[in-house]
Amino acid sequence: MRELIVYLTIKTKNEKELKVKALINLGCINTTIARKTVEEKEIPTKLLSKLFDIYNSNRSRNGEKIIKEFVPLEINSNRYIEQLNAVVLEIKKTNLFLGHD
Repeated sequence: MRELIVYLTIKTKNEKELKVKALINLGCINTTIARKTVEEKEIPTKLLSKLFDIYNSNRSRNGEKIIKEFVPLEINSNRYIEQLNAVVLEIKKTNLFLGHD
């Protein structure tokens, strides 16, 4: 599995602007924000309309088992801006996984 670390600016819906370490991970389907980052920076979350199961890259169940919430974000990388939703999950190594979505 290939991965690349980048540093981005994200803006949350409550207008917080944060510099974060992001991992572009070719094995990650959904963009994911670390629960620790959400809690420490007091980023508001929204409940998903449809919950879904989460699995690791080796197809084992993730410790959280079900994804329940997300954070709407604006990602800014060298003036490239994109709006996306990042699911909230316990992740280590980084603040954000950039997935295929």
